[in-house]
Amino acid sequence: QGCTQKYIVKNYFYYYLFRFSAALGEEIFYITFLPFTYWNIDHSVSRRMIIIWSIVMYIGQVSKDILKWPRPLSPPVVKLEMRTNAEYGMPSTHAMAATAISFSFFIATMNQYKYPFELGLVAAFVFSTLVCLSRLYTGMHTVLDVIGGALISAVLLVLLYPAWDMIDHLLLTSPFCPLLSIVVPLVLCYNYPKLDYYSPTRGDTTTILGAAAGATVGFWLNNQYTAPVYASKSFQLGFPLIPSKMVVVLARFFVGILVVLLTRWLMKSMVLGVLGYWYKFPIRDLEARRRLEVEVPYKFITYSSVGFTATVIVPLLHELLGLK
Repeated sequence: QGCTQKYIVKNYFYYYLFRFSAALGEEIFYITFLPFTYWNIDHSVSRRMIIIWSIVMYIGQVSKDILKWPRPLSPPVVKLEMRTNAEYGMPSTHAMAATAISFSFFIATMNQYKYPFELGLVAAFVFSTLVCLSRLYTGMHTVLDVIGGALISAVLLVLLYPAWDMIDHLLLTSPFCPLLSIVVPLVLCYNYPKLDYYSPTRGDTTTILGAAAGATVGFWLNNQYTAPVYASKSFQLGFPLIPSKMVVVLARFFVGILVVLLTRWLMKSMVLGVLGYWYKFPIRDLEARRRLEVEVPYKFITYSSVGFTATVIVPLLHELLGLK
């Protein structure tokens, strides 16, 4: 499992295109693009994307560990990634996330911004297609895994779309929102399907649900104590972007990402330190960190802090720095 086949890259264009496209379905993309939409585009768009993303990813991750369909055999397939090799293959959560994020962004913005409908549709299709093709190129999924992931995501979008506004309203106004936003994801994480061996799916699922939980509490808090969300839209992007507006967009993004990454680093260190002291294990003990009683609180607290920071602390800092 830990060995990779030797390979020779014969077409660097496809190699870098699909390695980059594969990264669009990983944490580095989520932790940059989703906060960017909240800080610089529109609060309502960001909320809907995060809700859809967390639901779709949870269903996809759980489906993998229930179905237990293996990934493509290597050889004959050459695998360019190894981190997710311990996971099962069906459905492709990269395909699910790419479909959910691109098309939820398109649906949420098409009535709020003036741009050609066809252009938005093509952009969403191209984005999701590139990510799907990258999973075939890197040898991590079969065609059926990718098609299944994209179709499941599309069906969930269709089913959830009529309830978008109702869900959004409840998450913003219900007095039970903060409690449910923490308790429900935690229950789901602690009752995640058990496997005979360790797989990173439970940890990744906890990361996703934790980030969504922290962001949801932040949405509710902002609506209760700052300004009503329905009346507030963050910095509206217009096209073409004038230089002064572009400077503000970049400043908000880099300040925000710096704070988010700092929060993640601090919380990881603090939570692991506390759990290590409580359960008597060295912080660098990888096996101990994979235990249920360690992995779930460690990742949930860390990433819920990241989600809360991105939606509450960073906007306050933007206002303090005059970047509103």
